[in-house]
Amino acid sequence: MRIFEKASFDFIGKRRTLFVVSAAVLLVFAATAIYFQVARGSWLNYSVDFTGGTLVQVRMTEQTSVAELRPVIDQAVPGSEITAFGEGSEFLVRAPQADGDASGGSEQIIDALQAQFGEQGYEIVRTEAVGAKVGGELQTRALLAILLSFATTLIYLAFRFEWRFGLAAIIATAHDVLFAMGFISVLQLDVALPTVAALLTILGYSLNDTIVVFDRVRENLPSVRREGFEAVLNRSINETLPRTVLTSLTTIVTLLALFLFGTGSLRDFALIMIVGVVIGTYSSIFIGAASLLEIEKRWPGERGGKPRARARAGATA
Repeated sequence: MRIFEKASFDFIGKRRTLFVVSAAVLLVFAATAIYFQVARGSWLNYSVDFTGGTLVQVRMTEQTSVAELRPVIDQAVPGSEITAFGEGSEFLVRAPQADGDASGGSEQIIDALQAQFGEQGYEIVRTEAVGAKVGGELQTRALLAILLSFATTLIYLAFRFEWRFGLAAIIATAHDVLFAMGFISVLQLDVALPTVAALLTILGYSLNDTIVVFDRVRENLPSVRREGFEAVLNRSINETLPRTVLTSLTTIVTLLALFLFGTGSLRDFALIMIVGVVIGTYSSIFIGAASLLEIEKRWPGERGGKPRARARAGATA
């Protein structure tokens, strides 16, 4: 089965409208991030991976509500956050670090649970403790990992194609990462190490999609004098459209299964990835090639000793 076999959509012709749409959505995300930064002191909801503290996942043997659990946990470690998931019998408790002892919080929580519900009333699924210094280092390293991936991407694309292609790919990928981070901020999803893994995966996925389109653009460049650069971009996107759509759909189906049947951080990871794949597909079709066209208009490349803009003008004369 082939879909979009004879597609001839004018994606590039709609680039200005879609630039405005993308900018508007990112502005909404930026405004929301500023609101959370002012109201809560942080625009992202960092987990104990980055802030330091204790995380305890507990499964109750009987149906228990957050309201029933809260006084028990608050008595053990005041200021803890409790999140229920599953069928209402499993909870994630995030306790802030106290007195410089990251592991002390989990012991206090377990003692309080045992005193209230008895040994048979609960099961500890997992505990994690991270010191504040380690959390700060992880935050810095996560940011460095994202920035380093951008730098190596630009170097790789400049070597394989031209710097114009590399810059356009960076614009499309940055668009996707900013969109994903805005989405995380708006929903106040937990920012843990799996979140960083999701962002880096989105970066790689988006980049791969954009490179597929750019590879076809490079193959079609010999006809640029006859067709013009805009037509070559449109043709390249249409020719890669079946691969782009089918790859995205199969990936999303897999991620949907993880989202529907996963729990905790795995579910958040799947949700962020679904948004990332959708936005990555959108940007590879509407943002990457369109950005390349705008860059080429300002700094035309050389083809056969002639600047491309001049070659296009010669083709239409």
